[in-house]
Amino acid sequence: MLQKNTLIKVLTPFLSALLQIAVLVFGLVWLLNSGAEAMGYQWQWSRVPDYLFFFEDGEWWPAELIDGLVVTIQISAISLLFTLIIGLGTALLRLSDSVVGRGLARGYIELIRNTPLLVQIYLLYFVFGPVIGLDRFATAVLALSLFQGAYTAEIFRAGLASIPDGQFEASRSLGLSKFSTYKDVILPQVIQRILPPLTNEVVSLIKNSSIVSVMAIFDLTTEGRNIVSETAMPFEIWFTVAAIYLLLTLSLSGLSAWMEHRLGAQWK
Repeated sequence: MLQKNTLIKVLTPFLSALLQIAVLVFGLVWLLNSGAEAMGYQWQWSRVPDYLFFFEDGEWWPAELIDGLVVTIQISAISLLFTLIIGLGTALLRLSDSVVGRGLARGYIELIRNTPLLVQIYLLYFVFGPVIGLDRFATAVLALSLFQGAYTAEIFRAGLASIPDGQFEASRSLGLSKFSTYKDVILPQVIQRILPPLTNEVVSLIKNSSIVSVMAIFDLTTEGRNIVSETAMPFEIWFTVAAIYLLLTLSLSGLSAWMEHRLGAQWK
């Protein structure tokens, strides 16, 4: 009987969430169908799979939307690596004893955070990119890395500032070098504390990657726009693109939750 009650307590929130999702989906479908009927729009969902995969020469091949998704993942993954490097380096400068370093870090953060990403992309693509010899892909990575790095730097700075001074003093008393102190003692604790907001920045990075379509990079958004212009299926294609982005970001959120569990993070 006790096990049965425990099972009911565990399943009740899950079933309640499923019911809410079902009601939300039903309401959304009803609203879309009502709007389409009022506009005289004919749904063509059967054509959407052709832009995901196609069968040729006895094999399945990725179509335009999957090709665009691969480009989006490539840009996001490389940008994430540089975002973390820039963010951590800037945070360390903000907390350093160097007046010049603190000034440069503060100026970079304020400049990037107070100007639109689209303007930064245009400046890098049309002005600085040709001067330093960057192609479109490299320009997109640089723009996203600089933009997200400014926000990530503040997350790292907050995480570093939350570590008690006793951790540093204990590391020095053990004879650890400054590098070993950060690598083995400080950063593992920082990552544990900043993982949720850091995940939000990764999700923002993926969504912001859609803006690089203004540089004619054939990412997911650009491929979706091209398909819409060729097929006149705006609703089906854009809903599919949105679903792909949603699946990607939800996967990252799930990975983040797993990492929190593995790291033993306790969040209330």
